[in-house]
Amino acid sequence: MSLRSALTLLPAASDYRGLRRSWKGDILAGITVGIVALPLALAFGVSSGAGAASGLVTAIIAGFVAAVFGGSHVQVSGPTGAMVVVLAPILAQHGAGALAAVCLLAGIMVLLAGVLRLGRTVGYIPWPVIEGFTLGIAIIIFLQQVPTATGTPIGDSTNAAIAAWQSLMMVGWPKLGWSLLLVVVVVVIMLVSLKIHPRFPGSLLAIVVASLIGLALPVDTIGQLPTGLPAPTLPTLDPAVLLSLAGPAAAVAALAAIESLLSVRVASTLADTGHYDADRELVGQGLASLAAGLFGGMPATGAIARTAVNVRAGARTRLASIVHAVLLLAIALVGASVVSHIPLAALAGVLMVTACRMVAPSTVRTVMRSTRADAVVFCLTAVITVSVDLIYAVLIGLVAAGFFALRQLARTSGVYREELPGAAQPGDERIAVFRLEGALFFGAAEKTMERVNELRDVEVVVLRMSQLQVLDATGAQVITELITSLERRGITVLVKGIAPQHRELAERVGVIASLRHQNHLFEDLGTAVAHARSHIVRAASAG
Repeated sequence: MSLRSALTLLPAASDYRGLRRSWKGDILAGITVGIVALPLALAFGVSSGAGAASGLVTAIIAGFVAAVFGGSHVQVSGPTGAMVVVLAPILAQHGAGALAAVCLLAGIMVLLAGVLRLGRTVGYIPWPVIEGFTLGIAIIIFLQQVPTATGTPIGDSTNAAIAAWQSLMMVGWPKLGWSLLLVVVVVVIMLVSLKIHPRFPGSLLAIVVASLIGLALPVDTIGQLPTGLPAPTLPTLDPAVLLSLAGPAAAVAALAAIESLLSVRVASTLADTGHYDADRELVGQGLASLAAGLFGGMPATGAIARTAVNVRAGARTRLASIVHAVLLLAIALVGASVVSHIPLAALAGVLMVTACRMVAPSTVRTVMRSTRADAVVFCLTAVITVSVDLIYAVLIGLVAAGFFALRQLARTSGVYREELPGAAQPGDERIAVFRLEGALFFGAAEKTMERVNELRDVEVVVLRMSQLQVLDATGAQVITELITSLERRGITVLVKGIAPQHRELAERVGVIASLRHQNHLFEDLGTAVAHARSHIVRAASAG
């Protein structure tokens, strides 16, 4: 990597271009998103198993580092629901002590992805896969809140649906009633707040009201939080531990990269907030996870919901995200004792509403009505996300989408027999002109082979290749085998119009070399047919 290329991955003065005009709006947006982020950070920390303090630390440290080093002017980073879905089973299996090591490994992986310029790869993820993935995450987040919302222990299963059912089997009064009461209070306030104004901090108001009610109820609360930030510490770098966590960390890194890049892509469609650098965004998110891990936080990602709030609140530069992190730090410094009294059931209610708002019903209807293939990919991705694993869901969704795309592309290919141009001449019935068009690749090549091999009572075949838009190595090999097979049967093959972009591949695979003579390659159909007719005349004279 050149020095100039490396410098594009680092902060620059241009990151704050226009700050003189937008600083007031950026500060207001930062305060707004900070208020929204507080209950979410606490709730995601609790839901992951890392604890409320870890969620708050992540929002502060990762939010600040990603804002400075990331590739977007308006991205807001911190703990997210998708990360909780991946992280919770890891911590349940390996213990809370593995959190810092996972942050370290995942952060390094995401950082390397940015340095290696892999940021644009997210553009290859189809829309139905993204929406199915998001729907699956929303369902898991909702199910993960069932134990807290009902005041019951968490089920033993690592599958969210099974664990939720196990928890429901252990419900008991009166704790169930008190917990559900707080959940209902939170849900009602948040839904009413949405009716008042989309930017109204309904989640914060709901938490305040539920906390006041909870003071008189025997419900579980967040508990004591540290005042301020903990001192940074390096995790235990035991090679055996790191090796056992390599796989889980890779899943965390993949999710962090995908969600962060999706978030900046969504943000770019919400307002004119300037260009974003996908590779630099990965660098920033990698550094954010590394920094969060040193302070006891969780792996971080770009948060789509908070980023959207930031943009709609008027943010135009990184100052807004920085203000959001500073506000959360101030709350940690002076309000930790107040925050410790927040009921866990109230946080569960916030996440339940958040999960229900992650995918709009209109989006689901649009995907389901688009094409049958897209609907299948959407449903398959969502089901696998809930029942198996998020990363497997994305991979299988990509494979399914690729299969349907290739099948559709194969349908655009065609092999058509044409009439010879000009006035008919004796012997034309022994000449066949075939037009190959569309895509001739591994998914469609066999059809071409079968169609031409059906020929009978023909002495010359002209293959028109100028209409081929796609030709891969398999397609070129099939043409080579086709020519060889026809020539073996005594049928002369003439090739007309190999497109310039396919010429080198045709030469490498052997299409041209398989011709009986180099003069059997033509640029003009009329010349090729004239040559074919001369073959028929010579054959008749010889007979």
